[in-house]
Amino acid sequence: MSEQPQPREIAIGTAIRNNAEADPDRPALTHENRSLTRLELERRTNRLARAYEQMGVAQDRMVTIALPNGIEFFESAIACWKLGATPQPVSAKLPASELEALIELAEPPIVVGGPEADIGGRVRVEAGFVPDPSLSDEPLPEAIAGSWKAPTSGGSTGRPKIILSGSRGTVTRGAQTILGVPEDSVVLIPGVLYHNAPFMFGALAIFRGNHVIVMTRFDAAQTLELIEKHRVEWMWVVPTMMSRIMRLPEGERLARDVSSLRTVWHGAAPCPPWVKEAWIEWLGPEVIWELYAGTEGQGATFIQGTEWLEHRGSVGKTTPGRFKIVGAGGEELPRGEVGEIYMLPPDVPSYRYVGAEPKVLEGWESIGDLGSMDEDGYLYLADRRTDLILSGGANIYPAEVEAALDEHPGVQSCAVIGLPDEDMGQSVHAIVQPRVEVTEQELRDFLSGHLVRYKLPRTFEFVDEALRDDAGKVRRSQLREERVAKLTARKA
Repeated sequence: MSEQPQPREIAIGTAIRNNAEADPDRPALTHENRSLTRLELERRTNRLARAYEQMGVAQDRMVTIALPNGIEFFESAIACWKLGATPQPVSAKLPASELEALIELAEPPIVVGGPEADIGGRVRVEAGFVPDPSLSDEPLPEAIAGSWKAPTSGGSTGRPKIILSGSRGTVTRGAQTILGVPEDSVVLIPGVLYHNAPFMFGALAIFRGNHVIVMTRFDAAQTLELIEKHRVEWMWVVPTMMSRIMRLPEGERLARDVSSLRTVWHGAAPCPPWVKEAWIEWLGPEVIWELYAGTEGQGATFIQGTEWLEHRGSVGKTTPGRFKIVGAGGEELPRGEVGEIYMLPPDVPSYRYVGAEPKVLEGWESIGDLGSMDEDGYLYLADRRTDLILSGGANIYPAEVEAALDEHPGVQSCAVIGLPDEDMGQSVHAIVQPRVEVTEQELRDFLSGHLVRYKLPRTFEFVDEALRDDAGKVRRSQLREERVAKLTARKA
């Protein structure tokens, strides 16, 4: 009886080629009404890589990719990996000033897509670029990037930085991944690809031979339609998406066959308990998983729905000696008290900042999150340190107030910030995008049944635009700065 081949680490480009050779006609990528087979993806990215090479892309150079969600986004990244280069994804709608700042940090030879901006004389590759058909689409010499991804983060300050991964551009097929990304299955990525999690899991799913479905932008009804149509087995979502799907008319949601789903992961933001419970009841607790981790990868926790029901609100059990809760004076806090979450990075560096320095305390690192840990080592998130509201000497966590607001059926999205107050120091201000017409008094009455009095917003503001993106992110710092500037201008 012959021995089974052992999993081995191979270059990303080699994995793409091996997938094509194993089953050339199997779909690799689908976006809207267009699909690429494994063989088409292999050949197209070989030709694109040669075009990039002629433009100056080389081993371990970063390439800024500012393309919208679609097949072209992943083709560009794969072409980089085949040259041993590092994709550096950013939003296609990034303001020119922020793009210019990131380009200065990354020093890419080319910039793919993006708004009109000063790119410092670098080669600009427009969206929709088609390589010279005379370039070969045969396999390239094997190359492995020293860092396989370089996502960006504005962080709490809004100043952009690049988070250069400590992992090389390799993949291991035949081995279980920490999040159970399958092999030769169907994966749906409804999030924006310039955010770390959708980019990372979408790419990993492609490497592992999955048929990856990419959405132009998240739409609740379309998500269910795609799950049913393609028999999706694995999906990554954020709480905003989960909430919007749950707010669909029940008849519309239940009419779709989503029985193919085996694993649904969520993360990127705290999940309101009512949303989590609704998904567990709908799909079953064994299907629902939650991940807490930063892009930096210093540490992570995860929890399945079955375990969450026993530790409601937790994001998972911490690894002993790898997580601790720290007070304002740098002291480790006892169990149950809220403080800043610090993680002890692994011995092998998981990342390197470009344009910033990590927040370090005696070898432990923080990404700015607040939380507490119970007696059993389960972690509970509170909020970001920079978003904490201090009102009348009391700590108020915006995420808690937002979670309560999100439960109101008339709220589409919301953000809670602290505004200057001469008496209290800060006052709680709620910015609400309504789903239907709703009054301030209705929201006050609703919240009074969910929050203690001192946490209730003193003022409300209604807006038309969404306050969170499809990755569930909201820049509270920016919202606060805009409103403080208006208040200052009025006083002047």
